[in-house]
Amino acid sequence: MDLPYIFNFNFPLPFWIISGAVLLFFSIQLVYYLLVYRKPYVYEQKRNKSLPLSENLPSVSVVIASKNESENLEKYLPAILEQDYPDFEVIVVNMGSTDETDVLLKGLNQKYPHLYHTYVPAEAEDVNGKKLALTLGIKAAKNDILLFTEAYCVPASDHWIREFGREFSKGRDIVLGFCKLQVGKKVAMRKFILYDNLIHGLKYLSLAVLGKPFMGIGRNLAYRKEIFFEEKGFSSVLNIDEGEDDLFINKIAGKKSVGVVVSPESMTQSDVVNNFFTWRALKSKYLYTKQFYKGVSSLVFGFETFSKYLFYLSVVSGITYGMVFGNYPLIALSIFFLIVRFVVQLYVIGKSSRLFNAGKYHVNLFFFDLFQPFNNFKFRKYANKRNRLRK
Repeated sequence: MDLPYIFNFNFPLPFWIISGAVLLFFSIQLVYYLLVYRKPYVYEQKRNKSLPLSENLPSVSVVIASKNESENLEKYLPAILEQDYPDFEVIVVNMGSTDETDVLLKGLNQKYPHLYHTYVPAEAEDVNGKKLALTLGIKAAKNDILLFTEAYCVPASDHWIREFGREFSKGRDIVLGFCKLQVGKKVAMRKFILYDNLIHGLKYLSLAVLGKPFMGIGRNLAYRKEIFFEEKGFSSVLNIDEGEDDLFINKIAGKKSVGVVVSPESMTQSDVVNNFFTWRALKSKYLYTKQFYKGVSSLVFGFETFSKYLFYLSVVSGITYGMVFGNYPLIALSIFFLIVRFVVQLYVIGKSSRLFNAGKYHVNLFFFDLFQPFNNFKFRKYANKRNRLRK
């Protein structure tokens, strides 16, 4: 008696080739989600269980470079100045602002004596402006621990500095943090923007937890002052537009002890993305400097994207072949692994999203996953063109 076709294992060669490809690329994707992208969430769960009973917190200098951002400074700077931390100072470098920045800082200084401000001389404004401003702020800092953010960012809690201080008390040289985006509900592509920012954060934080740090963001980043001078400041990235945060960390992180803070209290948040164009400008900054990164990060995440599309291609091939030739086991197998991958992805991204407050995902995750690499490619072309026109 013949067995039904579904129990007949004498399948044609295309079945084995396609099913093998589906299984191979599914396995690779599983490794990325469970062993890479899940790392920050797992790291934070373990850290919560091992917080020290007593703390020996180092003194910290918060450094902010600002140009014509008096409104943001008025709104956000008090939250930094009123942090719950034993010994810290805040240094704001005025980059030739023509608004009310100088008046505001002088007024705030009356209330907050630990606020200091300096400025970039007018004749030097166009000479690597941001890097020069940060260098002046770093030189003015009296403490070895330097914590950086932007004028348009605000700490998510009054323990922001404390979370970084705890990590430096372990002997870290560099500590990387995350910045949440607060995107208005009326902003086009809002959910995709939140997803994109989450994935970007998971990439650099995951590799840092795995001992392969490759970048950090200036909206929430800290390192030791002595390291800055050991590396001769920003000299290694002076010939590149921008890169004062991600590219600088990329150049030095491999030789240093790098820590990560991903607790909700350690994050900063920003509402700077109020339309498509501000998001493109923010994202393009890192897509441009990415081409200068050294290390394995481009290879690691390039292979993840490559394996993802090959997985989708294998699934589509399996379903198509199965429908044309009546190979229902191949259809079932392809759909099964597609669903399992999506469930794993939804689980990992969902857990991470709750930690980073990056929105909720359901079926839209499937489309975001497909679309994001194409969006990165489009924005990278824009970033390269923009920087060519600047020169």
